Amino acid sequence: MKQIYLIHEHHPRLLLFFAGWGADETPFRDYRPADSDFLLCYDYRTLDFDPSSLDAYTDIRVVGWSMGVWAASQVMARYPLPVSRRIAINGTPFPIDETCGIPPAIYQGTLDGLTDVSLHKFLRRMCADNAAFRAFLQRTPRRPLEELREELAAIARQYASLPPSTRPWDLAVTGSNDRIIPPANQLNAWRRLETPVRETADAHYQEPLFHQYLQDVWTND
Repeated sequence: MKQIYLIHEHHPRLLLFFAGWGADETPFRDYRPADSDFLLCYDYRTLDFDPSSLDAYTDIRVVGWSMGVWAASQVMARYPLPVSRRIAINGTPFPIDETCGIPPAIYQGTLDGLTDVSLHKFLRRMCADNAAFRAFLQRTPRRPLEELREELAAIARQYASLPPSTRPWDLAVTGSNDRIIPPANQLNAWRRLETPVRETADAHYQEPLFHQYLQDVWTND
């Protein structure tokens, strides 16, 4: 797992953000949560997490997006971090699951058929419309295709071998226009975990969601 500080000004509070599969810092580096450090996690070829720099924080808010919800659930189950609020966006702790995540056949098909063309189509499905997709293309992650393939395969292996985490989340945000993780499956997962849900009309990747839960996370209770 990569851990990159986008803001490291030694504030007493930290936004700890677990991004989705294939991510890097490129789409998220312009968010500036007020009076807060901002640590981005991505690349789940392993779930190795270094908590040593987090000892100084008195308040940590965790936001997980997409596959980052699963990764954050696993990390929070392993480390006793001083987390005051946990927000999941368009993801579940059960990422490869027939009824609570991405159906396994679809996940395996994405892995088996991953090419530059199929990745382009995947990114288009993440976005609400052509205008949102064109904007996203200006800030797409800059990672090699083979690395993304490795990450998909590693997530599947780890998910199959690790016990599911039932670490509680304070809020799950589910977009009804998510074309990556079926919204009905997301709702199934959160009902199973008895987690409060905020249903929106958003797509899987939606700029206003990130403004609300990254930029304004400390004023958005």
